[in-house]
Amino acid sequence: MPLLHLSLPPHRLLVGRRRLFAPPTPPPSRISIRAAALISSAAEDGSDLPFPPERAPHHRELAAAAASVERACRLCVDVKRSLLSGGRKILEKNDQSPVTIADFGVQALISFELQQLFPSIPLVAEEDSTFLKSSNPDDNSGNVLIESISSAVTDKVKNSGSPLTHDDVLRAIDRGGKDAVSFDSNPATYWVLDPIDGTKGFLKGDDALYVVGLALVVNGKVAVGVMGCPNWTTANKKEENLDPCPGNGILMVSHVGCGTWSRHLSPEIGQLTTAQDVWKRCFVDACSVVHMARFCIPDSQTWNMIPLSLLFDSTTDESDTRDENKILLRYACCGSLCKYIMVASGRASVFFSRARVNTQIKAWDHAVGMICVQEAGGQISDWSGKPLDLAADLTGRRILYPSGGVLVTNGAVHDELVELISANHE
Repeated sequence: MPLLHLSLPPHRLLVGRRRLFAPPTPPPSRISIRAAALISSAAEDGSDLPFPPERAPHHRELAAAAASVERACRLCVDVKRSLLSGGRKILEKNDQSPVTIADFGVQALISFELQQLFPSIPLVAEEDSTFLKSSNPDDNSGNVLIESISSAVTDKVKNSGSPLTHDDVLRAIDRGGKDAVSFDSNPATYWVLDPIDGTKGFLKGDDALYVVGLALVVNGKVAVGVMGCPNWTTANKKEENLDPCPGNGILMVSHVGCGTWSRHLSPEIGQLTTAQDVWKRCFVDACSVVHMARFCIPDSQTWNMIPLSLLFDSTTDESDTRDENKILLRYACCGSLCKYIMVASGRASVFFSRARVNTQIKAWDHAVGMICVQEAGGQISDWSGKPLDLAADLTGRRILYPSGGVLVTNGAVHDELVELISANHE
């Protein structure tokens, strides 16, 4: 079965009536029956969104995205349980980063469900099936892995039709791959997915943080975002008073003009919460003094890589007395999209990331976090103060080119930090 190559008609949204115009309806088939059932169930799954449809032009897309991400988080939890119990479930991609059946399973699940609901909206995602298909044929490892992924997806995907075949799963993965769709310079509507951001954390221990992140970009701007972090509460027990969402992990959703909200993940798929009071509105912190702000940087970077290190020493001990020469540096969970959850929920004031030579900054590592922080009152830019350009990669929409690096703040200290960076960055 060849890889899926999309030839897509323009995707048009009528904001006033909030209707989605998709390509002509295909003849009745197994897929169209699935799609009808998915549309109905997505509306039910999204019934607990904290704002009504009339306030949100992309309410239907957000409802579907939230439901898919929650199912994907359950897939991750189930895979994690058996990850170290044996079997070849841990691999390495060509760039030597670890990847598991959970990465591929999440991408397949979310890709499949979104395609049935919104067939004209392409997907930009991290994985493709090339690596799976290139596994050593002599020991049948490729078939075993594909079987494991298919099994994980079939257990969680919302599907009323016949069971998914291996080819269905591989096509769903490849729908988000780098060769699936080519854009041009015109504004576009598309999904951006990071199936598991923080895979190294996923592989470590029960308390490690990782995130399933999904965003909808409309005309160059992020319109909808969903982040699911199954281990959020477990890893933050000492700070439950600051936790925006106590419970089994966190689901954070955002819609342009409607704010950022969070609730705990449902204990089991199919037991979705419905009461609107379970949602909590998220806001960035109010710190307006740079040296009193709480900073984070990626686990892979050090404070001396940041221009502010020329002005401030750092401490990771919250009990240390801080003055105008020392800042509090928080390392927790900064190797994944959790850095955006931290800023959006007020647990951190600032996130810095330096753009390193020969290292590409990927859109899926930032898109969903951008809207969650912005709708919570924060601000995101490159180190020169310019907004991140999601369309800078004209044909792929996969790479960002921020000058210096990425700066995520509560907004109150943003301008001053841009000035300090400008004065101290070579």
